[in-house]
Amino acid sequence: MPAPQQQITMGQMHRGHMPPLIAAKQAAAAATQTVAAAQNAAMSNKNPASHQQLVHSCKLPPCSKSFQEAQTELNHTAAELNHSAGEVVHSSRRTSSQLAAASGKFSQDFDEFLDAGIEMAGHTQSKDDQIQVIGNLKNISMASSKLLLAAKSLSVDPGAANAKNLLAAAARAVTESINQLITLCTQQAPGQKECGNALRELEAVRGMLDNPSEPVNDLSYFDCIESVMENSKVLGESMAGISQHCKTGDVPAFGDCVATASKALCGLTEAAGQASYLVGVSDPNSQSGHQGLVDPIQFAKANQAIQMACQSLVDPGSSPSQVLSAATIVAKHTSALCNACRLASSRTANPVARRHFVQSAKEVANTTANLVKTIKALDGDFSDENRERCRVATMPLIEAVENLSTFASNPEFASIPAQISNEGSAAQEPILRSARSMLDSSAQLLETARSLIINPKDPPTWSILAGHSRTVSDSIKSLITAIRDKAPGQRECDHSIDSINKGIRDIEQASLAAVGQSLPCRDDISLEAVQEQVTSAVQEIGHLIEPITTAARGEAAQLGHKVSQLASYFEPLIVASVGLASKHMDHQQQMNILDQTKTLAESSLQMLYAAKEGGGNPKAAHTHDAIAEAAQLMREAVDDIMVTLNEAASEGGMVGGMVESIAEAMGRMDEGTPPEPEGTFVDYQTTMVKFSKAIAITAQEMMTKSVTCQEELGGLASQVTLDYSQLARQGRLAAATAEPEEVGVQIKGRVQELGHGCIYLVQKAGALQMSPMDSFTKRELIECARAVTEKVSMVLSALQAGNKGTQACITAASSVSGIIADLDTTIMFASAGTLNAENEESFADHRENILKTAKALVEDTKLLVAGAASSQDKLAQAAQSSAKTITQLTDVVKLGAASMGSDDPETQVVLINAVRDVAKALAELIGATKCAAGKAADDPSMYQLKSAAKVMVTNVTSLLKTVKAVEDEATRGTRALEASIEFIRQELSVFQAKDTPEKFAPPEELIRMTKGITVATAKAVAVGNSGQQEDAISTANLSRKAISDMLVTCKQAAFHPEVAEDMKTKALLYSQECANGYIDLLEHVLLVLQKPAAEHRQQLAVLSKKVASSVTELVQTAEAMKGSEWVDPEDPTVVAETELLGAAASIEAAAKKLEQLKPRAKPKQADESLDFEEQILEAAKSIAAATSALVKSASAAQRELVAQGKVGSIPANAVDDGQWSQGLISAARMVAAATSSLCEAANASVQGHASEEKLISSAKQVAASTAQLLVACKVKADQDSEAVRRLQTAGNAVKRASDNLVKAAQKAAFDKAEDDGVVVKTKFVGGIAQIIAAQEEMLRKERELEEARKKLAHIRQQQYKFLPSELREDQS
Repeated sequence: MPAPQQQITMGQMHRGHMPPLIAAKQAAAAATQTVAAAQNAAMSNKNPASHQQLVHSCKLPPCSKSFQEAQTELNHTAAELNHSAGEVVHSSRRTSSQLAAASGKFSQDFDEFLDAGIEMAGHTQSKDDQIQVIGNLKNISMASSKLLLAAKSLSVDPGAANAKNLLAAAARAVTESINQLITLCTQQAPGQKECGNALRELEAVRGMLDNPSEPVNDLSYFDCIESVMENSKVLGESMAGISQHCKTGDVPAFGDCVATASKALCGLTEAAGQASYLVGVSDPNSQSGHQGLVDPIQFAKANQAIQMACQSLVDPGSSPSQVLSAATIVAKHTSALCNACRLASSRTANPVARRHFVQSAKEVANTTANLVKTIKALDGDFSDENRERCRVATMPLIEAVENLSTFASNPEFASIPAQISNEGSAAQEPILRSARSMLDSSAQLLETARSLIINPKDPPTWSILAGHSRTVSDSIKSLITAIRDKAPGQRECDHSIDSINKGIRDIEQASLAAVGQSLPCRDDISLEAVQEQVTSAVQEIGHLIEPITTAARGEAAQLGHKVSQLASYFEPLIVASVGLASKHMDHQQQMNILDQTKTLAESSLQMLYAAKEGGGNPKAAHTHDAIAEAAQLMREAVDDIMVTLNEAASEGGMVGGMVESIAEAMGRMDEGTPPEPEGTFVDYQTTMVKFSKAIAITAQEMMTKSVTCQEELGGLASQVTLDYSQLARQGRLAAATAEPEEVGVQIKGRVQELGHGCIYLVQKAGALQMSPMDSFTKRELIECARAVTEKVSMVLSALQAGNKGTQACITAASSVSGIIADLDTTIMFASAGTLNAENEESFADHRENILKTAKALVEDTKLLVAGAASSQDKLAQAAQSSAKTITQLTDVVKLGAASMGSDDPETQVVLINAVRDVAKALAELIGATKCAAGKAADDPSMYQLKSAAKVMVTNVTSLLKTVKAVEDEATRGTRALEASIEFIRQELSVFQAKDTPEKFAPPEELIRMTKGITVATAKAVAVGNSGQQEDAISTANLSRKAISDMLVTCKQAAFHPEVAEDMKTKALLYSQECANGYIDLLEHVLLVLQKPAAEHRQQLAVLSKKVASSVTELVQTAEAMKGSEWVDPEDPTVVAETELLGAAASIEAAAKKLEQLKPRAKPKQADESLDFEEQILEAAKSIAAATSALVKSASAAQRELVAQGKVGSIPANAVDDGQWSQGLISAARMVAAATSSLCEAANASVQGHASEEKLISSAKQVAASTAQLLVACKVKADQDSEAVRRLQTAGNAVKRASDNLVKAAQKAAFDKAEDDGVVVKTKFVGGIAQIIAAQEEMLRKERELEEARKKLAHIRQQQYKFLPSELREDQS
């Protein structure tokens, strides 16, 4: 192994051939002196040429020590140098003198290490080994120079961005270089190499635990926990292996275990450092850092690697394999630098920096390409000339990389370190303390293992090893416990939950005070100001929903900040909400505000519980659904309270909150990177078109209401605000997904212009509400509404420019929807027998035109399908053409149907249904084309497009067959059945889709729909038995409607939120069975019509029973959906109860209206009628309350009759009980109508627009109708029952209240008569005229009285005819 000792010749000391080891020592010494003398520090890296000396045929100094001594010396000096590097790192954060001392010590240790390295190189036998040792020494020299430079930079500017990270990276580079040399030189030492390397690695990573304020890696908090768990497991196995292999003396296995343990310990340290950083930065008082535009460490490492590789390239002693390896390193790092520049240029908003990054990447790429050319030439011929060319080519590359690294280190691009609060530092300490203990005990364990592998027969050492092993295990356990206990955001979630719970209790106290009418009014603030406070707080809470959701799912470090922000908004929200409620006099408005605030607080509480459970762990997928559900509940609560606030503000003309909402939505469009789009541009385009049109419609309606009904402007302005907020949200995503980029910019600009128009419109609406008679404001509002309409058209044009084809598809789909609605109306006219031709013409006159237009539509369909894969222009042309053709087709089919005459309505309906099916299929095809536009051929949307095209072709073919068969009386019934079967199949395929219906239906509606199927089934069997084509046509029309209605209603009922999952599954299953059974029945009817036979007709009964069985199962399922409360909606007693409750609701509404009435303002003079108005209102309110109680008591009495069996829930005598129910319903309606008339009369009387006589008449009518209701209820009731006693008590209360009102009104009328004095004129002529006028008025009044009596008698006679028998007998 030792090589022959060689001498260095003097001839090799000339310029360009200085021995590299001496040059390295000089460079390191110079660097050290430079750092110590700060004024010359910049020169520390200006001597790289000395590291580029050729080592070919060099002679090493003679060896003065044995191999073992040289090896021991090298290990010792390596440890000292590694320790000195750590001291340089620590002293760089202290004073300059300390840094100078540490640098001097580092220089001294470097000299000693270099001497030991030279000595060790002399013991190598092969020249290749010598070259590798010398190369490693050069790498250590360069790494040392970089370390001193980084230390100097940090000492000059301690706050420089990433300076600490750069210094730590440089120190690790020194350690890695030393380890490489030691590994090369001490391959024969048993286990010492691995232990030394491990100890140096642990020393290098220890710096990560010194006040971590910057991220160590990209791991999330829960990734850190997983990393600690995995590495602790690996470390435990390695420690066991170390002990085992020391006993057995298996040195290679021992070395492997030591290396594995070292790697695990480094991983544990990195995870602990990252976790402590996340804990510190997650404290609400800490400020998180921001990631820089570039990573200076990456650039510095790449720069160093490229320089070392270039030195290897130009080294005369480099072998071809080393040249190839160096070229690979250069290519790898330059490629990484170019990619980093590309990313930086795309992320920066600074155009100068963007150009510089692009230009630097080009320079690096070009110089690398030139260098690669020279390397290829060198690889072919290792001549001096090629080496010189290669050396020249490396200089521009090194310069370009150096310039790029310098530019990348600009503080403008650097990361901003976090500012850890004192609380955050305290939270970090348990993790850091455990990690430091783990490193210390691990280092001692490795030192002990190092001696044991050499001398395994030392019992005291084994005892020491076991102690260190226990210490390592304990420290790792405490580390895991500390990381789990300090999970970010958990403490803040608990505090926020407590805070919101306290707020909920405050709201409940305010609600109790509001119920007791004792909520104190806040007089220290105006209504508008407190409403703005509530609005602002609610909006801020709404903005936090998405950040909290994101943090709870995968950003643990942000969770504490976000939940603390959320809780901070609730205290002012609750104070402002209570204050706002106290400002309202209406009790219902008070309760609405408080209840909605409480709902928002409770939904936020649910969100906090879900967020705490999720904890920011992206792998806790089982919590993500709960987080999403809580977020949706919060959004709904925010929307509800915003609607209430906007409506309340708009009623008073206060639109500040709406204007702020619109302005905020506009501002969000200019925010940075939008959220990751979940859909395509087409999806956002479709939604934007919907909201844009909604805004235009509302603006038009505001123009109308500004003249006719100004009080409704507030609600319309609120609707504009909500629609624009949705439009802006979708517009931001559409702009991000639009291509080219200019279209996105145009969309964003147009939407913001529309926002300005909406703000002006809302402001004018508020101003007009404040001054309803201001004609100038009306004109301004109309102008603003027109401007909004114009800007909506500009938004639509911008969307169309973004995707002309898809926009044309949207427009065409809208047109086709209108055509389908028109055809439905035409079917109604045809069914009623009112669809007639205007001229005398036959169907033959239109047949050819229908066929020709249908064929043209088929061609348009082909172009439409092809347009999905072609350009937007072709797609737009195809969509427009298909919409135009379907319009023409429907027109000619309607003319053809009308020409057949109203004598045959069923055939007309068959023909129109055929073209309706075509229009519906076209609408589906256009939608599928829009979704598939621009997609790949294997995209799922392309398969949907092909399926829709097949349905379209099938329906057009069916139309053609129907047109040809419509005049053939022998086959048109058969053709109608075939078309209906195909229609039902298509409806069934739509039914089987998994999409949720837009609205829901009650189970009673589903039961009602099944009755149509029963009727249609009976008709189908009858057609099979009769074989008549006319019956087949009517059955076909009835069947398609019955099955279609049933399927639609079933899906709406099954997907109702209150329906259980098992009920939903059953309903969908039985509906499919019913539809499939009915298809089988119609197909068999078709078979019987074509091939009449007795055995075929016998099968009809079997198939009809199958349908009936499915219908029965479906009805039972619908009843189960409703539960025990299910009732027959056509039961007379149920109808009676419903009407009674409806009457009670009407009376309560009238009572609420009375509560809002106030006596009209009077001039400030003595007026005794003021007391009368107060009496009128109180009496009217009493009557309203009493009649409400009366109707409710009647409902209770009716329920008691059902319970007693005197009136069956399913009447035994339907005529008798139905007659009684009608009497009860009639009487309840009379009470409600009379009470409503009384309230109107009281209102008019208070306002001075009606006489006391009208009031008296209304009160008497209430009393009379009350008596009729009592009679109707007591006909079948038990006179001693509690319900009847309550009913009688309520009736007496109504009578008393009516009598009080009559007395008050009569007294007022009498007092008024006394007060109305007559002034008699004294002159004779004037007196005669006065008498004549009085007599004339008296005669007119008598005539009017007589006419009124006759009119009353006539009305009573007419009503008497419709009264039930019970009431007529009583009256007689």
